[in-house]
Amino acid sequence: MKAKRGTILMTIGLLLLAAALFLAGYNIWDEHRAESSARQVLAQLEAEPPQEPLTPEKPTPEYILHPEMDMPTVEIDGNRYIGRVSIPALGLELPVMSQWSYPNLKIAPCRYQGSAYTGDLIIAGHNYRTHFGPLKNLGMGDAILFTDADGNQFRYTVAQVETLAKTAVEEMAAGDWDLTLFTCTLGGQTRVTVRCVETKDFL
Repeated sequence: MKAKRGTILMTIGLLLLAAALFLAGYNIWDEHRAESSARQVLAQLEAEPPQEPLTPEKPTPEYILHPEMDMPTVEIDGNRYIGRVSIPALGLELPVMSQWSYPNLKIAPCRYQGSAYTGDLIIAGHNYRTHFGPLKNLGMGDAILFTDADGNQFRYTVAQVETLAKTAVEEMAAGDWDLTLFTCTLGGQTRVTVRCVETKDFL
């Protein structure tokens, strides 16, 4: 009886080990897939003609005249993107999808709500190492650049890094922040949240 019980326990242990190895392998594959997908989208976004700098002869951009306008999008492989975000301190540059959803997060960071034009843009990203996983390593004063689909650039600096509960929906949108980036922590119980202010003097 003891030998049989030992065999059963050993079998269960081997099955659990196999499941853990499979899960680890899947996570590595999934992160590699997401990184490859983001690179392909970035290459297409960067192929879009850049916005020409303002001169006295050129009109003021539409988004300045009408900040409540919808952010323009670019369609790539059936998905729509509002632009790209660059975080030099982390060596990250990623496309940003127009609409948030769990399937979309597995492709690229997504606009959670708000707009760069009205100064309340919130971007959510998966905690892949090559997506928003390293956000917790950002510090005060680190630079973040967002470029919209028309090539308009918005520069920000990190003002605060905080951790919010996964249920803190209202708190995520609270405060007078020009840009917020967030991702879930391991286990998904909390959200690493990076608050930023726009640095208009760089424009």
